[in-house]
Amino acid sequence: MSARLSELRSEFSLVERALGDPAALADGREYTRLTRRHRELLPLVTLLREQESVETDLAGARELLADPDMRELAQGEVRALEARLADLAAELEVLLLPTDPDDAKDVILELRAGAGGAEAGLFVTDLLRMYTRYAESLNLKLNVLDAAESDLGGASKVVAEVSGENAYRALKWERGVHRVQRVPATESQGRIHTSTATVAVLPEAEPGEVSLDLSEVRIDVFRSQGAGGQGVNTTDSAVRAVYRAGTPDEIMVVCQDGRSQIKNREKALQVLASRLAERERAERQETERQERASQVGSGDRSEKIRTYNYPQNRVTDHRLEGENKNHPLDSVVAGALGPVVGALARDERERQLLELAAQEGQRHGAA
Repeated sequence: MSARLSELRSEFSLVERALGDPAALADGREYTRLTRRHRELLPLVTLLREQESVETDLAGARELLADPDMRELAQGEVRALEARLADLAAELEVLLLPTDPDDAKDVILELRAGAGGAEAGLFVTDLLRMYTRYAESLNLKLNVLDAAESDLGGASKVVAEVSGENAYRALKWERGVHRVQRVPATESQGRIHTSTATVAVLPEAEPGEVSLDLSEVRIDVFRSQGAGGQGVNTTDSAVRAVYRAGTPDEIMVVCQDGRSQIKNREKALQVLASRLAERERAERQETERQERASQVGSGDRSEKIRTYNYPQNRVTDHRLEGENKNHPLDSVVAGALGPVVGALARDERERQLLELAAQEGQRHGAA
């Protein structure tokens, strides 16, 4: 652990020096990478500096134990400093846990109506509203790229981009099947119906991450549909990008957000690259899952991850247990997803710590 901490501290110093290099300032992509890494390492280095300060204070307090007049006061100081050192060691251990390399990326968010007909479409719009408010609370920007309307004012599909600091980290827990239980507005006898919607969260592919052969992409342009203003609806600004059309690998992306056909084309290709990256990622995960039969929590999108129960004003996240499992529905659908996301993040850290402890035990046993 100490060796790894030394490596990361050295890396932090190198990143700080690189940020002052005019060449890094001139290279936008490199400067973004360096500032992102600086933010990632700063909490760890801050704890290391505090650890050094506490160790120095502890050494001084222990010296005072030899002074009869200061012994009682020094004993209390030593106990407090030793407790703080133990806390710092635990916090550093958490920061050393593997992190998701996609956490800092922007996101393509896809919502699709599942079982339940028109009610499922209404649920999609409810989820979109929830995510919009959640994004606003984190100073993230949610921009709808494409939407297909359904009956009663719902939506059968919504594709949006969420951009800002650590957008993927904020939303990655949302992928899966969401289930709603409530009395639909069209239900005359007050019966509770169950409907579903699927949520996909795709980290945006970075330049060079995916090899996209444009000769395999068909680009169609057409007139935008729905709200958007006179300029949007009267020009062929909407773009449809189809990857390997007519094959089992076909992927179709539609972008009709803005007035510019060029910008819509760029965004459609960006979404297409992100979907390809997600497909490759899913294939790798499936291979790993098959190779490690004991793996838990594959993140399969077919799993029902959460239920929104309106009659009981309760949201239940099925990946959690105990008191962390249930949350007040009215606050969650209003965008207060923080407590749910926080509980899921803590649960993941606890699992990682248990796995780390098990690995350490195996190493010591082998030794």
